[in-house]
Amino acid sequence: MTKKITPITHPLNASVRVPGSKSLTNRALLIAALAEGKTTLTNALFSDDSRYFANALKALGFEVSVNEEEKTMSVVGLGGKIPADSAELFIGNAGTAARFLTAFLNLGNGEYILDGEPRMRERPIGDLVDALTPLGADISSPCSDDFSRPARNEKGLKPLLQGKRENYLPLKLTASRFTGGKTQIAGNVSSQYLSALLMTAPYAENPVEIEITTELFSKPYVDMTINIMQDFGIEIERDGYQYFKVSPNAYFPISNYQIESDASAASYFFTAPAICGGTVRVENISRNSVQGDIDFLDVLAEMGCTIEETENCILVTGNSSLRGVDVDMSDIPDTAQTLAAIAPFASSPTRIRGIASARMKETDRISAVCTELMKLGVKVEEYEDGMTIYPCENIQPASIETYNDHRMAMAFSLIGLRAEGVEIEAPGCVSKTFPNYFDVLDELR
Repeated sequence: MTKKITPITHPLNASVRVPGSKSLTNRALLIAALAEGKTTLTNALFSDDSRYFANALKALGFEVSVNEEEKTMSVVGLGGKIPADSAELFIGNAGTAARFLTAFLNLGNGEYILDGEPRMRERPIGDLVDALTPLGADISSPCSDDFSRPARNEKGLKPLLQGKRENYLPLKLTASRFTGGKTQIAGNVSSQYLSALLMTAPYAENPVEIEITTELFSKPYVDMTINIMQDFGIEIERDGYQYFKVSPNAYFPISNYQIESDASAASYFFTAPAICGGTVRVENISRNSVQGDIDFLDVLAEMGCTIEETENCILVTGNSSLRGVDVDMSDIPDTAQTLAAIAPFASSPTRIRGIASARMKETDRISAVCTELMKLGVKVEEYEDGMTIYPCENIQPASIETYNDHRMAMAFSLIGLRAEGVEIEAPGCVSKTFPNYFDVLDELR
């Protein structure tokens, strides 16, 4: 199945609303399960990722109620206790759920298996396992032997890390005591490892002290985690992004916790007027968002767009000439594909830097973006941590492979708003975070 994108031949004049934040929904679900009492999330995201997480909590014995029509999710937390003493949890390709549950399950008393789709089994989690072990975790693999990944996978993309099986799903967690103490973790693969440790740490028997051993990528996501922990009553001691300390404490429940609209999802609609002209108004989102991806607006401003903010909405207006940029996107890597999709329409080259971690997402996003842009006739240079994309006056018709990556589908659909002949293969992959994406995209018309 493919989705043909029809170009829009007039300047845009549209208002759209995007769903609740995936990052905030999943963090709030975890903290709600840890708190003592009932928490209700409003404007919650209903997508594959959030459903996997909510279903995992149900499988662990938590009382979870959802109302998709009203966009609410409620969880009755048990003060750091996990009801079930055994469970087999399947989390699809939900990386956030995998990382958060790997830490959370150590608060239980029993044996748990955590697994996902084939791609999730290729995404490394060993740094988090190694960081949890000194804190009292007992994590192993249901598989017995070590292994190596093939040189290249079936899509011809570069391989991920190689090594012990417990560096990857499936994992077996044998939980009895989460003692706490001192640990170290790398910050240059996924900030979700640190977020998982921080959110679970208040329920360790002793203070948890975390030292970051590398540069920390995606810092705004860690700031988001700390912010939501504070909303639920937990303070963290820290020394910048090098050291964090969390003392034993407890989250309090919140009867009505509002989830912001998703800034990553909004980026596609912020970007549309940059290549089509006109103005798009994205509702229910603010420049004061706790989500780091709101800073993608600064990139669009540098390219020549005009950004305005009114009460609870942001307006982006495209100008006649789009300038290329040279930008480090290590703090906002989920918007790199969005930038890559509009870069061919700029008047000068665009250099995207600092996104080496994107190779370990739903697909190798650097290789995938370069491959699909070249199909469209765009000149691209690929680097370990990013790419340079050159202006292209004549986009060639092409069918775009999405690699089961929701962001490939959403980003490359933008090109089809300007160029003829763009088709998106397996468009249903957007259900991971934005099930009605193509319906909202059509509202631009």
